[in-house]
Amino acid sequence: MPLEAIVFDLDGVLIDSEPVWEEVRRGYVASHGGRWLPDTQQRLMGMSTEEWARYIATDLVDGVTAEEVAYTVIDEMSQRYAEGPPLLPGAVEAVRRLAAYRPLGLASSSPRALIDLVLGQLRLDVLFRAAVSTEEVDAGKPAPDGYLTAAARLGVPAEDCVAIEDSGNGLRSAHAAGMTVVAIPREAHPPSDDALALAAHVAKDLDELTPDLLAAL
Repeated sequence: MPLEAIVFDLDGVLIDSEPVWEEVRRGYVASHGGRWLPDTQQRLMGMSTEEWARYIATDLVDGVTAEEVAYTVIDEMSQRYAEGPPLLPGAVEAVRRLAAYRPLGLASSSPRALIDLVLGQLRLDVLFRAAVSTEEVDAGKPAPDGYLTAAARLGVPAEDCVAIEDSGNGLRSAHAAGMTVVAIPREAHPPSDDALALAAHVAKDLDELTPDLLAAL
């Protein structure tokens, strides 16, 4: 099938934000006398705002609402990003290189406010023709909703898109949407072997992302 568009994830692909998310949410749970479980971070990766806020309020902390969790955590993340998001090496160059090749979309589990903040700070917002937060769809990753919506907003079939992902839930989401998936695993939170097996290519970093590579997939 022809390659018509490229859809990036944000957290863990363009910015090294997963450690920040973990620190902020873990700190919230600790400050409210909650319990952070061994699998909590892996479970949270890919969830929409509604999903992770509800999980924290229901399973980890007593006496708070999901709305209170979301407001406090997102406000803290915005403050952390105020001086610039934790950009990953080669991110800006990769976006610019691929934007000159095919239309770009974004399918992120971050809330819309943080997506807009990050892309604006990096001056990449004009290069993405469609950006979707899983706040805006029925289900977060590993459900395919975010990727399917990004493809629809780009006006192309999902099966004609390449997705760039790092997490297990993200890989499952893009694959379930019918996209060809390139994985760029993060050492701190590597995807499971079965999730990684869904990728058509596993790259070591963003510098590997070239038009020639994606065309060959």
